[in-house]
Amino acid sequence: MRRIIFISLTALFAAVAYAQPMNIESVGTATQVVNGKDTLLIFKDEIHLKSKIGEVNWYSTKTNEIVYTNTDEIYPDDGGYYIEKDDEQYAPVYAFLYSEPVINSISLTAECEATTLTLPEETNDPKPLRYSRPDGSTGTYKRACTISYNALAWNGEMWADSAAQMDETLQTGNYYMPALYGATPVSLCYDSVILTELGLEPKCVETELPADQVIAINLQLTHIAATSRGTKEENEPKRPTSETLIETNQYSAPLDVAFYSNPTPATEFYQWTVVGPSNTVTRHDQDIRHIFSEPGKYTVICKVRNALCEADSMTMTVAITESYIDVPNVFTPNGDGMNDEFRVAYKSIAEFHCWVYNRWGKLVYEWTDPAKGWDGTINGRPAAEGAYFYVIRAKGTDAAKGQGYISKPSYNRAKKNSDTKILGIYQLSGDINLLRGKSK
Repeated sequence: MRRIIFISLTALFAAVAYAQPMNIESVGTATQVVNGKDTLLIFKDEIHLKSKIGEVNWYSTKTNEIVYTNTDEIYPDDGGYYIEKDDEQYAPVYAFLYSEPVINSISLTAECEATTLTLPEETNDPKPLRYSRPDGSTGTYKRACTISYNALAWNGEMWADSAAQMDETLQTGNYYMPALYGATPVSLCYDSVILTELGLEPKCVETELPADQVIAINLQLTHIAATSRGTKEENEPKRPTSETLIETNQYSAPLDVAFYSNPTPATEFYQWTVVGPSNTVTRHDQDIRHIFSEPGKYTVICKVRNALCEADSMTMTVAITESYIDVPNVFTPNGDGMNDEFRVAYKSIAEFHCWVYNRWGKLVYEWTDPAKGWDGTINGRPAAEGAYFYVIRAKGTDAAKGQGYISKPSYNRAKKNSDTKILGIYQLSGDINLLRGKSK
């Protein structure tokens, strides 16, 4: 008969569970925790429950049997309880006296890909809170902890400490953290919300990863493209002056680039590989500088490692354009800031010389920097308007090694606009018209 009554009570409670409010409150210092559909009360000093509807019968959720009769207050042990009055059953509450685990230490094991934090097995009972529901199922409340540490983060200029944390379940055993790239304190704080609401100090255990145990590696490849000619270089398009541009376009050679590996502290070995159109260069410095001359696409690879960790690598691409020269046929040196100089447009030019002659064949100006030009003056005085004759000899960075010019430069209108059509070799001549017009 007892067994039949028990089954009936269980079935009855399962049918009406949560249909009525809990109607149980805590007395004294306690905090309420919601765990799914279950309500837990965690007490600081002693468990003290009170009915909100006066004297009632109190049932154990574990046995579904009456444990207290006709009372509005009880001082029970840990466990679940629900009340009944006038044949109405109310949702249960699960009560626990707070028990602080004894955690004396934590330890760290540094690895290349991850760091392991260990709570020793002798830790005193950091287990979750478990309870039985009236329907016979079991509930579990997993106690929380937070692992806090400083990670290294790249801030655009350098590696710097960056506060990080992991929210975990309190447990004996191992926690797997990201790899730590520098010496840093690590703390594990547990039951922080519960302790704060009970008016207790948060509990933390700390350790530190010493500098001599840091083995994880990382790098952040950056670069600066150094210009080699002039300042504005308006007539040489796409010559980068900022590291943010290096991988977005094709650039004019020679392109002088400084590469920085920016490693984290545990790095010991470096390997740079620059794979070009015709050869591969390998170096082992922390940072390198490379001049890109030959047209084509380059792959720059930096790998770092130490005695314990495999290489970490980053890759960058650099594209160099073929040589090119375009000569205008008119310029207007009137001071309006537009087309005031006779300049060529060019890409990837390594050697350059231009001569300008007047109509009688007299040399009036010459220069060897393709980024510069003729401002339309002779010996500091404005030259007369009209047609002048230029001769240009230039070599591109794509010219074959040892390849020379076909002929000597000379004032010879019979060879006007001559072009030898040899890759990277330019022998050009023609008219340039000087028109002053009106300045603004």
